[in-house]
Amino acid sequence: MQFFIQLFSDPLGFYRAHQLLLAQLGINALLTLSMYITLRAGMLTLANVGFMAVGAYVSVLLHVNGHLPLPVAVLAGALAAGLLAIPIGIPVLRLSGIFLAIATIGFGQVVVGAILNIPITGEGRGLTVPDASSSLLPAYLSLVVIAYVLWRLARTRLGMAWDAVREDSLAAEAQGIDVARYRMLAFVLGAVLAGYAGALEAHINFFIDTSLYSFQRVVGVLVFATLGGIGRVAGPVVGSTVLTALPEVIRFAQSYRDALYGVILIALVIFRPQGLLGGRVGIRRVGRRVKL
Repeated sequence: MQFFIQLFSDPLGFYRAHQLLLAQLGINALLTLSMYITLRAGMLTLANVGFMAVGAYVSVLLHVNGHLPLPVAVLAGALAAGLLAIPIGIPVLRLSGIFLAIATIGFGQVVVGAILNIPITGEGRGLTVPDASSSLLPAYLSLVVIAYVLWRLARTRLGMAWDAVREDSLAAEAQGIDVARYRMLAFVLGAVLAGYAGALEAHINFFIDTSLYSFQRVVGVLVFATLGGIGRVAGPVVGSTVLTALPEVIRFAQSYRDALYGVILIALVIFRPQGLLGGRVGIRRVGRRVKL
């Protein structure tokens, strides 16, 4: 209750007290939109947090050690995640169902357990970001632009092709749609967006390490997308906003965050698979397509 009292009675004080949380809301929304892209194409891939880690570490190394301007380093981090998605996607996207989910989870664990534990990335000890800033402008401006682009894409040939692939990949292929190409495009675009979110997040923290990219966060992103609903672009944004702010609104929830996410996910799949904002695409429907 104190959260909302301060929000309406002292907005400036609320902003100062919760500036990092507000920045995190925008970044989590971007990360969840990266999962929205692959879910839109009918793929339950769980590599987003791994790509987020790649974008974060690459951008910090280029900015701090390579002395690149911050905007260039952030874009380079996003590009690095997208480039890494190509060789990973070629074998992984041949899989479907639970095997695809497991393979992409495995990639995330490899990133955290191996790539981020080499000397250049601090050998697991993390990296320091001396000029971190919790400015809201980069995350929220990016969120508005990207959400608008994804909303417009839904009405284009690309968006309709993703819808066709999600509904029935065999029928889509029979209609002349290159299913493999459209799936790969969704996978790479999701990786770029996840890497971009990771790069932005890295520069609002004075220190990053592998704990930011744990399996619990993978589950959290899936719950974010499910709660809001994947039938509309606004769904993942709403879901991530509600669940990111919830531990601050209800203090006791901080100690039970993972259990709470699990309960919410189970309840949604059973009672409202289309999410809070509804729409014709629900997690249960995507789950049936990927045989989960």
